[in-house]
Amino acid sequence: MSPARVARQARERGLDLIAVCDHNSAENAEATARAGRKVGLAVIGGMEITSREEVHVLGLFREPGLLGAAQQAVHDHLPGENDPDVFGEQLVMDEDDRVIGRQDKLLIGATDLALADVVRTVHALGGIAIASHVDRPSYSILSQLGFIPAGLGLDGVEIRDRRPDGLPDALPVVSSSDAHRLKEIGRRRTSFYVEGPTAEEIALALKGAGGRRVLTG
Repeated sequence: MSPARVARQARERGLDLIAVCDHNSAENAEATARAGRKVGLAVIGGMEITSREEVHVLGLFREPGLLGAAQQAVHDHLPGENDPDVFGEQLVMDEDDRVIGRQDKLLIGATDLALADVVRTVHALGGIAIASHVDRPSYSILSQLGFIPAGLGLDGVEIRDRRPDGLPDALPVVSSSDAHRLKEIGRRRTSFYVEGPTAEEIALALKGAGGRRVLTG
């Protein structure tokens, strides 16, 4: 799952736009965006942030500076150090898949941020907050809490396979592959009817603004 390989696989699967959301890290997002530009793929930078309740939330951001600020905010609340012998090395790469660094934070762990604080942090930096894979039996808002709290302020929810019972009708739904391996890229996808492949346009589509819309499939 290195930047150039991800970009090539996404284009080969017929995708025009992907979001890179590594666990509690954004360090490979911009390299993937540069790799994407080489093959005609648009890439939105993001993170999959783990709240202290062990709920995964996707944060999508407009520009690298805001994404970097989001990562710093998350890392300020992320305890633990990675053990490469147990979890593997956490590599930082460039757009040509060369290793340029390593991350020592325990990215697989949970932050000490409450779910509401995660959503507020994403919004404070102009990002989009989407509850991850709500149909999964673990690390989802429904598996961990059993419900979606009123007033949480999510911009949408993500499903991998099927829409679970109990989702508010007014909450926008996207479908994605939640890919952790190259072969999984593109197994689920969403069509966005927008003016361009940007985070700003995705946000407007989730709101149904100006004729923009979202079609899951």
